[in-house]
Amino acid sequence: MKALIFGVLLMSVTSAAGKTYDISSPDGKIQTGISVGPDLSYSVNFNGKPVISESVLSMTLSDGTVWGKNPKVAKVSKKSVESEIASPFYRAAKSEEKHNSTTINFKGGWGVEFRAYNDGVAYRFISSQKKPLTIEDEVVCYNFPFDAVSYVPYTKSRAVDPYYNSFENEYAEVKLSGIDQEKLIFLPMTVDLGDNVKVTITESDLEQFPGLYMTGQGDTSLKGSHARYPKRSEQGGHNNLQMEVKERESFIAKTGGDRTFPWRVAIITDNDKDLAASNLSYLLASPSRVADISWIKPGKVAWEWWNDWNIAGVDFEAGINNDTYKQYIDFAARNGIEYLILDEGWAVNLEADLMKVVPEINLPELIEYANARNVDVVLWAGYVAFDRDMEKVCKHYADMGVKGFKVDFMDRDDQEIVDFVHRAAKTCSKYNLILDLHGMYKPAGLNRTYPNVLNFEGVNGLEQMKWSSIDLDQVKYEVMIPFIRQVAGPMDYTPGAMNNGSKLTYQANYYEPMSQGTRSRQLALFTIFDSPFTMLCDTPINYDREPECRDFIASIPTTWDETIILDGKMGEYIITARRKNDTWYVAGITDWTSRSLDFDLSFLGNGNHEAVIFQDGVNAAKNAKDYKKDSININGNSRMSVNLAPGGGFAMIIK
Repeated sequence: MKALIFGVLLMSVTSAAGKTYDISSPDGKIQTGISVGPDLSYSVNFNGKPVISESVLSMTLSDGTVWGKNPKVAKVSKKSVESEIASPFYRAAKSEEKHNSTTINFKGGWGVEFRAYNDGVAYRFISSQKKPLTIEDEVVCYNFPFDAVSYVPYTKSRAVDPYYNSFENEYAEVKLSGIDQEKLIFLPMTVDLGDNVKVTITESDLEQFPGLYMTGQGDTSLKGSHARYPKRSEQGGHNNLQMEVKERESFIAKTGGDRTFPWRVAIITDNDKDLAASNLSYLLASPSRVADISWIKPGKVAWEWWNDWNIAGVDFEAGINNDTYKQYIDFAARNGIEYLILDEGWAVNLEADLMKVVPEINLPELIEYANARNVDVVLWAGYVAFDRDMEKVCKHYADMGVKGFKVDFMDRDDQEIVDFVHRAAKTCSKYNLILDLHGMYKPAGLNRTYPNVLNFEGVNGLEQMKWSSIDLDQVKYEVMIPFIRQVAGPMDYTPGAMNNGSKLTYQANYYEPMSQGTRSRQLALFTIFDSPFTMLCDTPINYDREPECRDFIASIPTTWDETIILDGKMGEYIITARRKNDTWYVAGITDWTSRSLDFDLSFLGNGNHEAVIFQDGVNAAKNAKDYKKDSININGNSRMSVNLAPGGGFAMIIK
């Protein structure tokens, strides 16, 4: 790794309000002014036009001290960084780290750091206090220059606690002034300023602190909100596997005094494909705390919950038992699928005790059977059950041969849960266990800090199709999330449905679910979505009835050496190209509008290349299962055009 780093005293401009310190992105397109006066504030211009108007920032301690009120500058420094970092189990093997940064240290043992990248601006508070801190509140504010359109995922709050939610929802398209002020917005969210300029708000390096929400103010402003620290909780919720907060403290965090706080991130682009390609959440996270990552194995997973353990043609009753799981193991082994997961049901229900296994399951026998066929086993775990004796559970099952856990139903991101997530990641790494986190907030860079955390939910995934009507426009959602949710990190979306519905034929079915959109679209999602640990949602019998599609899915990697967003428009379509070794995988999807997608093939280099392509059949608008597979020759010096049906897609492999 080679880095260029230098430090200089930052120039400032004096005004009636105080001093303004300027910082620009390496390409000069983003200019940020940090104003130090009676309040600490900042503003951002992009290509000479305001995108974030003057917005204050502050942090209030329990003793009444307010960092940001009448601050006194002690030292200001600036540096530039240009380097390359390893990014294993991510969308590229290496990622470029290029930014300018400004750190302002204030009297009283605190400061702020701003970084300007070519695709955004981020800031964080810094503390050099010697004693622990209690944080009463943090003011996070984004003021926009006019009443722009925003795309907001509201929480679906449960019980009496507005912060108790699963971080799953569609995006409401609404003017800033029209945002429902009674609802919380979980991150990421996006503001469209016109002329293709978009600002996506998120956070990174979330540790010893609650997650950030935004709220509308009835004007052109967004204000941050945090869950206060739990004071009194009761076990309950789904199958008694959750802790429901009944009362909260007056503060949001109790933390060490010498630390950096989470980054407040604004990704700023004037081309949607650059937004979808942003790596800021990953780059801003703390580096890996797992010294040896050689044992971490990404891959695909044979999964039974979505398809309701639905196998046929056997002489036993399918369900949560060893005979059924052996069928899934055999399927995984035949197709080179790396993992089998035992989802909810293998441990005794309502006990919240992972040491109690149902009598129908013999785990040592199942693990031995799987390992003999080169398949590894991962177990589902409810949050309370996993947390009650984490060390014992991890050691016991690691010794048995289990390779990881899917931990579910945290459904909060107050400091207590954020601390749990970090503790779980650290404990699992100690025992060489991977993690897939469900009922979970955005990744916020955790996949860099703990690379054994391979995937995250926090997405309105394909599971919603088991119970949602066509009123839930999942096709539209799928062309939104690459530009919003996915910029925060990987998504356990669980694609791969073989039963596919058009707008005319889709219907919810809990026991034999289908997807919205075409078959080729389902194949495309394996390339378009970042997912190092990818659940194959459908049943082995459905895949075996569709061997062409099954074999195609089985051949697609889950981590990449290189990713290029070839084209895209948020909410309409996206085309993604990814490389693993010397093979390229290219895929595209559209909304419910049929369209012809045209893209450049120059990324392939000169010469002719052999490709296999799956695309929508001529009748896919009505029969969403209709697809055609072709072997074609393409030239790297040319362009390619593919026709997509409504809700359609295409997927290709290029040698």
